Amino acid sequence: MPEWKLNRFRGAFCIVWNEGDTRRRYSLGTSDHEEALRLAPARFAELTRPSGTTVEDLWSGYTNDRQGRPVTGTMKHTWKALAKRFGPLEPSQLTAAHCRAHIEDRRKAGIKDGTIHTELGHLRMVLLWAEKQNLISKAPHVERPGKPAPKDAWLTREEVRALIDTAQAPHLKLAIRLMIATGARNEAALQLTWDRVDLERETVSLRDPLDTTRRKGRATVPVNASLKAALVEAKSAALTPYVIEWAGHPIKSIKKGLKAAARAIGRPDTSPHMLRHSVAVWLAEDGHSMDEIAQFLGHKNSRITASVYARFSPTHLRKLANSLDV
Repeated sequence: MPEWKLNRFRGAFCIVWNEGDTRRRYSLGTSDHEEALRLAPARFAELTRPSGTTVEDLWSGYTNDRQGRPVTGTMKHTWKALAKRFGPLEPSQLTAAHCRAHIEDRRKAGIKDGTIHTELGHLRMVLLWAEKQNLISKAPHVERPGKPAPKDAWLTREEVRALIDTAQAPHLKLAIRLMIATGARNEAALQLTWDRVDLERETVSLRDPLDTTRRKGRATVPVNASLKAALVEAKSAALTPYVIEWAGHPIKSIKKGLKAAARAIGRPDTSPHMLRHSVAVWLAEDGHSMDEIAQFLGHKNSRITASVYARFSPTHLRKLANSLDV
């Protein structure tokens, strides 16, 4: 649920919360603090409950309920593709034909199946949420194209060294080193603050303890020698609490600078996520266990790690192969 808090207004307690960029306030009609705390949760749930049951109403209700989570930022874009066809529908009216028409139109527009899969996946997510919230009796089936296989490209160590050497800005060099040495996701690296960097114990905590938003796994990882040297140098000149900064301001994105450096070394397909993928491939190639790699990357389940990276390990299935030697 979006966060709410109690405030006083004209002698009485009221609930205050945000809906997107709009500030909302509702009086509880009592000046007693204990009574206000008792009334607030149920009243807030009523106030933020969707007023209708069309897909558009439910979409709005879901994004309000999940306000602050990363997925709602992406859903602003996916809704633009879905709104015209699905928005006016009641869930009971939604059929496989609607989904197939959406898939066909998007493909004709040059949109890849991976994007279409995500768009319809968000629709499915909203409808399942509405069912759990008892807003609708049953979520209809949402037909989607098959999920494409994940991109399998990664960088070699030589390419990463060339990328760092080619990067123009100091903050970009540091960001690449940080992401390669820790396996950090792009967002985690750019949000890292100095209070979570322990140079004495040589560890970095990628999880912000003050951030209550549900995020993909972020681990606490040791710092290697090359990253420590880069961090010591960066901290001596730091102007903000953020590790990755430029001209006294935190950095929101490194994509543009990374792309420029990547083109210069002949790897224009490079992305921030490819750096993390490369880390996992290197660790698997060096024979580290899937459990250790999962912990390092912040994966909750090592089976997921193994399903993607075990094939890069020189020891994967080796004992079984040896058993078949004739």
